[in-house]
Amino acid sequence: MTSQEAPYHALLSSGVIVVDKPQGVTSHDVVAAARKLLHTRKVGHAGTLDPMATGVLVIGFGQATRLLNYIVGLDKTYEATIRFGQATDSDDADGQLLDVDSLQAPWVLSISERADVVRNITVPMLQELINQHFIGNIEQVPNSFSAIKVHGKRAYDLARQGKEVALQARPITISDFTVLSVGAAQSLGRDAIVDVRVRVTCSAGTYIRALARDLGQQLGVGAHLVALRRTRVGQFCADGEHTLSATTAIREYVDKSGQTHTKQVVHITCADNQLQHHVLPLKQAVEHALPVLTVQAAQAQDLRFGRVLLRADMAEQLNNPPYTEHTSMVKHTDNAQGATARIAAACTSQELVAIVRIGRRHIRPVAVFAHE
Repeated sequence: MTSQEAPYHALLSSGVIVVDKPQGVTSHDVVAAARKLLHTRKVGHAGTLDPMATGVLVIGFGQATRLLNYIVGLDKTYEATIRFGQATDSDDADGQLLDVDSLQAPWVLSISERADVVRNITVPMLQELINQHFIGNIEQVPNSFSAIKVHGKRAYDLARQGKEVALQARPITISDFTVLSVGAAQSLGRDAIVDVRVRVTCSAGTYIRALARDLGQQLGVGAHLVALRRTRVGQFCADGEHTLSATTAIREYVDKSGQTHTKQVVHITCADNQLQHHVLPLKQAVEHALPVLTVQAAQAQDLRFGRVLLRADMAEQLNNPPYTEHTSMVKHTDNAQGATARIAAACTSQELVAIVRIGRRHIRPVAVFAHE
């Protein structure tokens, strides 16, 4: 079979795809489906979505897996539904409902007071509270049912074992937190509840369910997340022209002992002859994520051999648009010095050459990409 006759996936070596993750499956399940679609094992994703969540999952394959560490640091936008009046142990609908009265926490109001607060939640009232306490640079304590590692173990594994997990507050940035609508209050058992739709734009590492929890505590009624959709990661959007849809199906399988089981599997909807339209090549993908410096052939060769460039030689690009107007300026931590520096992509007119760190005097390669 010639290259002209081969299906497009056979010609792919590296790139990025954006998948609209369906509800009820893990991010790893979507990666497994991407491996089948792309016919390669070297696949990863840029930022986990919980099983209950839907939306943008950025997936890299081949050399593009090395871009994922930079894409994961981009800001994100979510649309969510928060239920006020009930709390869960995981701060979302996948957790166990808590008896708010038994928590004996200082923020808990009496059951009648909670009902009054819930029934009187309005868009202006809630927006004012958010503007006062949840906009800008704030500290957030993640839920113990999270993927954060504690002494080398995932916090959710420790929590499921019944162990107490005390996570430290982390700095996050909320640039937009808008109340979209407030539903009608209802009675559910002895609880008064109301569902509120919100939109949040935030820095990487923000837990939307922790925002829901903290809002509920601020009001004294408890709250948890009942729906979550990630609509954007940097410039990768759920409604983008390149975004792939995915579906789920129940599949039966028989284990080694002869027992029949069922599991939910993911299928990414895309025919071989359509795949080219959805795959972002390395250069195009990095332009979605990082500011770009254009380098000449000799400079590209230097970077690929690990040599530094002089910042002065790139001053015109560094001090003018489009570099200065790029919205995704990612900082890189130098483990040796503990300092942060600007990160950019160095590209020729045709291909990605390297991810570079912009120092005071030098431009140093931190990840180099081979010719494709």
